[in-house]
Amino acid sequence: MPLFSRTITNGNIEDVLQTYVTSAETVGESISGLKGLSLLRALKRGVVGGGPYPNVALFEAANRIMTDLVILYGVRWLLRTGTFPFGQYSVEYGHENQGPHDIMAEADGKALIGEAFNVAPSFFAIKKNSAIKKLRRSNIRADYKLIICNHDAVRDLYTPKPRHGEFFVFVNVGSDVANVVPNPALHPTAAGADAARPRVSASR
Repeated sequence: MPLFSRTITNGNIEDVLQTYVTSAETVGESISGLKGLSLLRALKRGVVGGGPYPNVALFEAANRIMTDLVILYGVRWLLRTGTFPFGQYSVEYGHENQGPHDIMAEADGKALIGEAFNVAPSFFAIKKNSAIKKLRRSNIRADYKLIICNHDAVRDLYTPKPRHGEFFVFVNVGSDVANVVPNPALHPTAAGADAARPRVSASR
């Protein structure tokens, strides 16, 4: 389990992100000089020995790290732009499943829940459908329901058709660039709430 803050604010996001990226830079040392069957075995079965997830295989570590980076870069962008009315987000790393959602926030009577992933375009539809189903079935009454993913999981002309209160955040990992669809600043009525469901705190 990574020892990184699960509560992200403008005050700590840069330190958390830099520490995480620095840790991730050590991944791959365990396969230096390997090729062929030895490389394939190491990718699938060998323990990484470093980085945020030193005790898993490189293949699994890559999946976890890339999703974590979508979350961290995505939350940094949300904080910097003030796209949603929250100054603090709670996040989960590495598919922890300790909380109901990957990203949560609550302030001034408003709540946000989100699911994150980092996938190749061929897997986007599967992951998107799974995330949407989880968000729509959530017991948390949320004004904002987010799917946060890597920008290159879809084509440039891709236009999602979310329901009221649902948003897609496409993150260019490693940069300060992201975009949200629909944009709340341009579509202020896009946010909604399911009043029939109980409010659950995002704090842990």
